[in-house]
Amino acid sequence: MKKNRLVLIGNGMAGVKTIEEILKISKEKFEITIIGEEPHPNYNRILLSKVLQGDTTVEDITINDWSWYEENGIRLITNEKVEHICTADQTVTTNAGTVISYDELILATGSQPFILPIAGVDKEGVTTFRDIKDTDEMLKASKTYKKAAVIGGGLLGLEAARGLLNLGMQVSVIHLGKSLMDRQLDATAAELLKEELEKQGMRFLLEKNTTEILGGERVERLCFSDGEELECDLVVMAVGIRPNVELAQSTGLWVNRGIIVSDYLETNIPHIYAVGECVEHNHITYGLVAPLFEQAKILAKKICNVETTPYEGSVTFTQLKVSGVEVFSAGEFIEGDDKKALKVLDEQDGIYKKLVFRNNQLVGAVLFGDSQEGNRLFSLIKKQADISDTAKISILQPIGGDSGENLVASMAADELVCGCNGVSKGAIVQAIHEQGCTTVNQIKGCTSAGRSCGGCKSMVSDLLELTLGDSFDASAQKETMCSCTTLSRDEVVEAIKEKGLMHTREVMNVLNWNTSDGCSKCRPALNYYLGMVYPTEYEDENESRYVNERLHANIQKDGSFGVVPRMYGGVTSPDQLRKIADVAEKYNAKLLKVTGGQRIDIFGIEKEDLPKVWEELDMPSGYAYGKTLRTVKTCVGESFCRFGTQDSIGLGIALEKRLERVGTPHKFKMGVSACPRNCAESGIKDFGIVGVDGAWEMYVGGNGGTHLRSADLLGKVSTAEEVIEYASAYFQYYRETGIYMERTSKWLERIGFENIKVVIDDPKQRRELNERLNVALTVHDEPWKKIINSPKLRNELFEKVEVH
Repeated sequence: MKKNRLVLIGNGMAGVKTIEEILKISKEKFEITIIGEEPHPNYNRILLSKVLQGDTTVEDITINDWSWYEENGIRLITNEKVEHICTADQTVTTNAGTVISYDELILATGSQPFILPIAGVDKEGVTTFRDIKDTDEMLKASKTYKKAAVIGGGLLGLEAARGLLNLGMQVSVIHLGKSLMDRQLDATAAELLKEELEKQGMRFLLEKNTTEILGGERVERLCFSDGEELECDLVVMAVGIRPNVELAQSTGLWVNRGIIVSDYLETNIPHIYAVGECVEHNHITYGLVAPLFEQAKILAKKICNVETTPYEGSVTFTQLKVSGVEVFSAGEFIEGDDKKALKVLDEQDGIYKKLVFRNNQLVGAVLFGDSQEGNRLFSLIKKQADISDTAKISILQPIGGDSGENLVASMAADELVCGCNGVSKGAIVQAIHEQGCTTVNQIKGCTSAGRSCGGCKSMVSDLLELTLGDSFDASAQKETMCSCTTLSRDEVVEAIKEKGLMHTREVMNVLNWNTSDGCSKCRPALNYYLGMVYPTEYEDENESRYVNERLHANIQKDGSFGVVPRMYGGVTSPDQLRKIADVAEKYNAKLLKVTGGQRIDIFGIEKEDLPKVWEELDMPSGYAYGKTLRTVKTCVGESFCRFGTQDSIGLGIALEKRLERVGTPHKFKMGVSACPRNCAESGIKDFGIVGVDGAWEMYVGGNGGTHLRSADLLGKVSTAEEVIEYASAYFQYYRETGIYMERTSKWLERIGFENIKVVIDDPKQRRELNERLNVALTVHDEPWKKIINSPKLRNELFEKVEVH
């Protein structure tokens, strides 16, 4: 049967959620194309603040990685913008000239950050906080500049401010209104929040109207309407969003503030639908994820011709942590006219609760400092429940009072546990009974509860404990590999060893994976664990690796690639430099950049040229894409530097040649400095070495990224040979006990520095670790050479990996 052509414009959360719901109904109905302006796969925009604050990485907030699109037969076009829709021919055309035909078209163009129309907004150092690019710009600025101004005291502005504080910047928040988060909080809760954030180091300028951004090329200060000025070298605008409707307007769709849609998300033109932040339904636009996901579910059924209830609008709510403070609000939370409020304020513990009633109905609520009752209150508001027979004050009392009754035990089946994804208590209980879910991760995989902001995970865990009773395993909730299994990393590795499992599919089958093909999280992990356990027997599954590892290059924003050849210890030669220059010139490289790891990155190489580029360079890969040893950074050492006490270059090259190519749970960086001046930044490396008179100091567990961590002193040895022995043992111990995608800084904190030191200091265990590493090293050839020398491998690789 011929599939209908479905095109989605927009690769954000609402649009892709619609596609996910469509795939649940039928995987065979549509031939799907998704077009996104960003160079990334679908990610959770809500968690960008956690990336900025250093709590997580972009990889961790990716909802659907590249392989998800491949597995579902979806053509993903990234880094292109649709500029024209021809409704007569039913085609869309991008700025790159790509033309795609459609039978059904969904617009999920989202929204754009509002930029204040004032002089100076085009200066360097002025940014918004909307996507990964904005986050990267703030991270980069924080390394050089120290005074940040955030314009906007709403949720997004406060999250940006908290992140910039974490990055060591002085932060001032400028807000036009009288109180913070005035769209989510009343004046009392806003004042409590302001007091708490001031304790954390934020400075607030309320009722301030920014009129101009002053400075040269870069911002230097802000000017306000009252004549005051504020010095700053970074300005973050977080003053709101507006629906992105330009494409819709040029197509002839009805547009007001957003794209006007029916109760089934239809536009005024047949076969064109809209969903998400770009949509206006009954004169209302929504910027929170829960309403957008409600729309997605209804649209998916409509477009698949499945009977569904109409979309009737959403009661909005907010439940989150702002800089560690619990906040909840829902419905009509400002009293007045026919609405009356009930308030409880505990100034000592910083807890504030407010209910707003209209006659005998709860219509709004605000909670500050303790939001555990938020979902129950939201359910009462949404159901428009009659509470005439209930003492109003009792609604604010903890469920069960002194009896200790669990909150989830008293919830009705239709009450929401995960407001973001619209998942009720009943749906979770059903997943436990019918799909055998026993962990929070499995519930997340089956129902999407906890998939967005993650605020409901503790309640999901409570519900698992309540439903499973004695069979509930609290330890299993901590760290399963993914939602496909109930097993932890250690349990999987132990089972691989005990049962002699030799293939990813075999692991999934024997260990009762919930999904026959696994997912994008567990497949790469299983591939790594199998290779680590059976270094000589296991045949690496290239298809289970991430796209950069498969292509041996880093994909860039425009779809081209960056190629990084290895330069041992950062040392090069005229011959190497000539090769790099010749290749860069021949294949029209867009940029040659000396990296922080003392390599040269060749940017702008096209995918089809990668094998020829590697062949002509005839240099080892620097593995800038790999979960392995990336670089060993060195200073010039005693040979040239008057302060150098040791041969740092020689040791760095020896370490790099010793450890290169073999896989690790995450990237691994090293540094060798010849003296305590530490020019190779050894104190923030996974393994750093510092030369002192007659000895080498060894440091471990450092991290120079957003989650900055100073390395711990492992010990001191006299010779370079001893350094290599210790470093190799540490490297192998990390390989054997680390969780896939866990950096050594997190691994060291999880395992315990003293526990690791005991193992590495023991001569017998150190020798055995080195022996096991030697076995692993014997089987690792350069994969890029295999691709160059094998036309069959080359063709298979580039047929399988489609990159736009």
